[in-house]
Amino acid sequence: MEIWDTYDKNRIRTEERMFRGDSFKDGHYHLIVHVCIFSTEGKMLIQRRQPFKEGWPGRWDLTVGGSAISGENSREAAERELFEELGILYSLEYVRPHLTINFDEGFDDYYLLEQDIQLSSLKLQKDEVQDAKWAELPEIIELIRKDEFIPYYESLIHFLFEQRKKYGSFSR
Repeated sequence: MEIWDTYDKNRIRTEERMFRGDSFKDGHYHLIVHVCIFSTEGKMLIQRRQPFKEGWPGRWDLTVGGSAISGENSREAAERELFEELGILYSLEYVRPHLTINFDEGFDDYYLLEQDIQLSSLKLQKDEVQDAKWAELPEIIELIRKDEFIPYYESLIHFLFEQRKKYGSFSR
């Protein structure tokens, strides 16, 4: 059973914790991380969730994602998710999330990385991931439209591809 730290609306960690699946108290939020790995060719590494996985079974998803567990900060959670789900050891020590999106129950941090990874080197977490592949933007949009990808806003996927080598919201 996962235990999560809770945060207030200003993203300050509270003294309270909760279990995955518990109802959120008013004013309490949790932290989720996503890591999107792009190849130097501009493709995103995506993974297919296991058909028995709770929440979007059998659908394609971003490279990795998941909730931060109690005691972890965003960076630590992102590093753990990369290793657990795909067997990728990657230090994010000097990397900040490219963007954070607020949602009803918390905060989604998105890390955008560029690294050419051989699919054969991945170690898929059997409980969560059934497959992984490189995909171009049009393919991901088509998978979303065919209901075969987690239904992210298409504009978010476009934004992730656009921002993959940049920080900030304006060009210099």
